[in-house]
Amino acid sequence: MNIDLKRLSKIRIMVIGDVMLDRYIWGEVSRISPEAPVPVVRIRKRSETPGGAGNVATNLSGLKCVVTLLGVCGMDAMGERLESILQNRQIETKLIPDDYRPTITKTRIMAQGQQLFRLDEEEPDALGEKTVMALWDFFRKKIETVDGVILSDYGKGIFKTEKLCQDMIQECRKRMIPVIVDPKGTDWARYGGATGITPNTAELELAVGRQFEENESDLIDAARGLRHHLKIDHLLVTRGAKGMILIQSDDESVRIPARAREVFDVSGAGDTVIATLTAGLALGLSFVDASRLANMAAGVVVGKLGTQPVMQAELMDTLRYADQVKLDCCAGKIASLDAALIQIKAWQTAGNRIVFTNGCYDLLHPGHIHLLNQSRMLGDRLVVGLNTDASVRRLKGDSRPILTERDRAAILGALSSVDMVVLFDEDTPLQLIAALQPDILVKGNDYRLDQVVGRNVVEAYGGQVCLVPLLQGYSTTGIVERMKDKG
Repeated sequence: MNIDLKRLSKIRIMVIGDVMLDRYIWGEVSRISPEAPVPVVRIRKRSETPGGAGNVATNLSGLKCVVTLLGVCGMDAMGERLESILQNRQIETKLIPDDYRPTITKTRIMAQGQQLFRLDEEEPDALGEKTVMALWDFFRKKIETVDGVILSDYGKGIFKTEKLCQDMIQECRKRMIPVIVDPKGTDWARYGGATGITPNTAELELAVGRQFEENESDLIDAARGLRHHLKIDHLLVTRGAKGMILIQSDDESVRIPARAREVFDVSGAGDTVIATLTAGLALGLSFVDASRLANMAAGVVVGKLGTQPVMQAELMDTLRYADQVKLDCCAGKIASLDAALIQIKAWQTAGNRIVFTNGCYDLLHPGHIHLLNQSRMLGDRLVVGLNTDASVRRLKGDSRPILTERDRAAILGALSSVDMVVLFDEDTPLQLIAALQPDILVKGNDYRLDQVVGRNVVEAYGGQVCLVPLLQGYSTTGIVERMKDKG
């Protein structure tokens, strides 16, 4: 798909829904409590991020859209904290304070890269009339200025007043503004007339009152029937590893396969889908193309730990290599520097040790494979710095490289030992190493430690430099010379 994502900075989206504060307490578990059979978590750090409709808005902000978030909070410290975080992310925020409910807060206890348990503070009853009127008044004033609207229903109260939901949808329809709904519960009548709705399989099963198991035709029939009943233009069912199924206004069903990449955490993937889908529609994409774009964005966020948004740089990389690289298994591994920084931070937050090595990798041979495998064994994630074509020519002459940077990156990305490939255009990877700050820097033992580029940088922040044994008898130059000798 040829999509100019930089135009997203001109797109204005309003998100209305249940806004939450997601709090994470990160720690380590090494023993069981003597007081009860529960793990003792030694706290290492804490983090906070917007959840629910706030995560939808954060995804839009990550895509560099102009975002307005409308919701409800309690008159408490958590509400003030949530508003501050949202505004720091360049999100225009209107949180209506409600005396009768706390700010929805979910506190997750994390250890060894897993969630141990969660604490919820919420009051999911319907909103009072005064709060509903305040929401409607702001919506009416703002609707004239936006290109798309998202109704993010988490079943926490904001859309339990059916009239508010319907009034918002009809106001959007009247102005020909796309309005997309993330549904909850069993009664979807309040979503009638929306441009699109994005349930997952479980939500669709709950709405129609039956399970589909592995019967895809039953799922499609149920989705078609529900779309007709609610008078909704498009119904997009998200199915996790099975991808998506889109039911369009002409009842055509379009299957969109999931992007092939490692799934680390599905938290927040639905928020990413609806945010990217709506942004794509506001750009003028068809519903099919906007759904495919949303599918790519979901493929990015499931590779992160916890509720984290997609960033424009990551999606641009995914788009670029989806068009250029034929091997789906490697498309998600090839990253620009901006996208690499985001992903490496997520890995390190999860406790992963990042290993870095670099090279030209022209005509990949067993010596390369051996070095990469040895490097990967030293940590949890292997990042490979790859010289661009221009860099290789400066280093090795005009006859090299034999394979283009795109092909070399694709081959490296197809290796199970490699988690990420980042291209660099300089003669050495020094700037790349300084930016990525890996935990371990690796070179072959044909180098001395004092010859390793980046050693001083890595050791200065407490990282480690390792030399690994080479597999003797292999070199790209030697292979090229033998090919020449044989004509």
